[in-house]
Parts: sequence; C-alpha cells; structure tokens
Amino acid sequence: MTTQPRWTKSSYSSNGGECVEIATNLAPHGTIPVRDSKDPNSPTLTFDTSAWKAFVASLKAGNFTA
Repeated sequence: MTTQPRWTKSSYSSNGGECVEIATNLAPHGTIPVRDSKDPNSPTLTFDTSAWKAFVASLKAGNFTA
C-alpha cells in the first residue's frame, strides 16, 4: 500500500494562502514532498528528510535573506 501525502501549509503563511505545502507524514519513509499550494496538480518536489531538516535549520538560523 502506498502512503498518500497529507498536505499542510506553513503556519507562517500570511499572504492569502499562496505558499508551499509540505507532507511531513512521509518523513518516516525518508522523504518530504513539497508543492505549490496555488496549483496542487503541479509537479511535486521531493527532498530527502535529512536535507529538509538541514534546510529548515538554516532558515531558523537566519542564513537566508529576502
């Protein structure tokens, strides 16, 4: 049986809901799928769980600027 992604938007989304969605329920399978919330039928990017954790840690550390 294939596990289907359960999509959630960021709690920081304050721009009318136009953001990305992630499916953390697939983390136990080693992946984090990401998609555009405005177009749920668009291609999905899939990241390795460890790469996603490193990305989020970098965001929290302020390593990216707008």
